[in-house]
Amino acid sequence: MTQDDIRQYFAADPAVRIQIACAEDGSPALAWGDTFCYAVDADGEAKKMPFATIVTKDYAGFDEESQLGGDLFRLNLDVGKQAFERLFGFAPRELAARRAEFDFAETDRLFPHPVYGANGWVSAINPGERTREALGELMALALQRAFA
Repeated sequence: MTQDDIRQYFAADPAVRIQIACAEDGSPALAWGDTFCYAVDADGEAKKMPFATIVTKDYAGFDEESQLGGDLFRLNLDVGKQAFERLFGFAPRELAARRAEFDFAETDRLFPHPVYGANGWVSAINPGERTREALGELMALALQRAFA
């Protein structure tokens, strides 16, 4: 699964706004090249928070555990607390005590988001065959939740 595959999946819904951060849209330089997917309401306004993101680099001092860069990217999805618990067998609020169970830099593997996992976000670096089926379901769930 490529970044373009992910963007195309979400862009198929006309009520989704895809933003690839750049200087021209006023995004901070740190975010340039990263993708943000927003639900758009009936008035054409995007919700404040994205429901899915694709990050292409680590954010120094904030989100560095995935060791992103080069050809690596991380898909992040807001799947909610129930799906998170179903996936990992514990509530998101328990992540801090269970961080050692996860390699936040492993490719093609689902894991709690290193920073937002406690809020029900999940991630995968360079999703491939191992995560394809699960991510298809989780992407649909994140999209559904964005409009709930």
